[in-house]
Amino acid sequence: MITKTDLKKLNSPNPKIKYGFAKELVKIGEEKPELLYEYFDYWVELLSSDNNILKWTAIDIIGYLSIVDKDNRIDEIMSDLIKMLHSGVLITCNHATFALGQIYQNKPNLKEVIIKELISISDDKFETNECKNIAIGKVLEAIKPFVSEIKNNPSVISFIEDATKSERNSTKKKAEQLLKKE
Repeated sequence: MITKTDLKKLNSPNPKIKYGFAKELVKIGEEKPELLYEYFDYWVELLSSDNNILKWTAIDIIGYLSIVDKDNRIDEIMSDLIKMLHSGVLITCNHATFALGQIYQNKPNLKEVIIKELISISDDKFETNECKNIAIGKVLEAIKPFVSEIKNNPSVISFIEDATKSERNSTKKKAEQLLKKE
């Protein structure tokens, strides 16, 4: 059981306490998201934190919470997650990609908008081309669990085919594997 007192650890001046607890929260989110759902507003608040590690923690937790989001609260913050996806900041983008992949699997009403946003990442500007290639690779990882469900979407297939031409070997391989999987 997580309490409000526990959450105060995220404000600790001691990095071991703060970031150790953040890591623990992500694990709880993955294994028992229902324990974190009552603090949904707190995770949303952390999305605008100046502390990137806490922001990334909140993004991941929100992705995990999608499986227990009976009140459809995630629907209300989709635009925030999409802005983070298209922020051009690689690590923030990668966390948003992960969370949106989780949400896609758990919230059927959001599938269409999520897949459209994920594959449009190839239009985003990043600090370097390598960053963009890494982000595209993360999208390929995120869609892997449900690629057979979206294999008839020409835009998705085009995105995957374009990724087979990536200068980044691991991204190229992920794309090739997804095309075989269809």
